[in-house]
Amino acid sequence: MPDSDAPVPGTTPLRHRVLATLCAAAARPLARARPHRIRAVLQLLRRGATPATAAQTAAARQAVVATSARCAAARSCLQRSLATALLCRAQGVWPTWCTGVRSEPFGAHAWVAVDGEPIGEPLHETGYTPVITIPPVPPLVSQRGAGR
Repeated sequence: MPDSDAPVPGTTPLRHRVLATLCAAAARPLARARPHRIRAVLQLLRRGATPATAAQTAAARQAVVATSARCAAARSCLQRSLATALLCRAQGVWPTWCTGVRSEPFGAHAWVAVDGEPIGEPLHETGYTPVITIPPVPPLVSQRGAGR
């Protein structure tokens, strides 16, 4: 039975594939940075974006995996999740970017989520306790008229 999360060739528009390739390339050096640097960069990039929907995030992840063999690899979760977040941001939206650990069996993982649900993650990549999360910036509440 084919994997339902496997990329379908030719289903991603050219413009989206080019942008996904650029985001995957930009994610590579970021994935090599120390966690505090990754956090700082992502916190800066998320500013001004609206929260991503599950469909937008899934489409971005699909495009990244379809255009980058490195991001499609099983052990490339950090670069894949960063590239997905960057592609979402290029489209004006932001998912929640996460990293976490689990103890049985020990492992670390990075992923993107919407409303607390991981997007595009296989079942064997669940059960991680989030260590770093970079959610969308909450919309500003107008101070004008508050308390009146």
